[in-house]
Amino acid sequence: MTPEFIIAQGGTHYIADSFTNTDYSHTFADKQLDSDDEDSEDQPSVFMMWLYIKNANDVPVLNRILSFKAGSCVVCVNTAYLDAPFNDHHELKVQALDGAMQLINVTQERKTESEQQARHGSRPRRYAQSKYPKTAFVLEHPTLIETEETGRRGEGPLIVFVTGSVGEIIDADTSDLNSYPFLKLVAPEDISRVSLYIERLAQSPNVLFEKFSLLQRPHIIDGDIRVADARNTRIIVESLGAAAQDGVLLLLRKVGEKQPPTMGTTGNYLHAKVCSEDGRGYVSLAELISSDCETTDIGDIWS
Repeated sequence: MTPEFIIAQGGTHYIADSFTNTDYSHTFADKQLDSDDEDSEDQPSVFMMWLYIKNANDVPVLNRILSFKAGSCVVCVNTAYLDAPFNDHHELKVQALDGAMQLINVTQERKTESEQQARHGSRPRRYAQSKYPKTAFVLEHPTLIETEETGRRGEGPLIVFVTGSVGEIIDADTSDLNSYPFLKLVAPEDISRVSLYIERLAQSPNVLFEKFSLLQRPHIIDGDIRVADARNTRIIVESLGAAAQDGVLLLLRKVGEKQPPTMGTTGNYLHAKVCSEDGRGYVSLAELISSDCETTDIGDIWS
């Protein structure tokens, strides 16, 4: 099958499990509030699920699917387990890796909501709001970019795709970021660490985490006024990343801001004080997820 053929199909066309297509779509619906009180939890945006996906010969193959929801987009990274026997999932169960961090039985949740609407009729719906702006980047795979002789290796992989919500985090537009080097968005003091992070993602089948800063106003378009580094506010983001054979996916969520660091006499950046960070109920992504299947309650295979 070619990518063009797959894109022409519906998002649930290849699911071999017997739960309904509505269950899969319901996973990414905004979380509905059940009371007049505002929900203090962040909207979940990272999900892990196990599905049987039909291959080109219509044979079900077990897949671990990591889904990253940012704005109106959902981007997935699949890992296939070719030797696993088919064992039909009659219900869709999803592990939310952020927000409430729940193991959700989506099938039962959807049925319960449908029954409540049937009994009480249609009522105005109110939805929980995400406390942390989030955006997803798809980057070139580091092993596929050109060599250092072209000058691109130092700038790192180019951005292949970014969700429109990026404008909620930094002063940038999706149309300007297409084919733009991702590392140019990163604060200079964090470039080396982020570059190593991307390289680690490319070599690992696991979900990896990192916390770093982006420039609030990166210089993207030639001719625009460049904001001096010493006046360019740092946007603190936490990243959950995963890699496929042909790219790297990053989900970034903004957790605060800080002033630019000052340069020491030795040429090193000095620590900058965080000037804005919402710590209410904040738990780092690294704390939300465990590589131990006994603590994550998601099956015998994690990575």
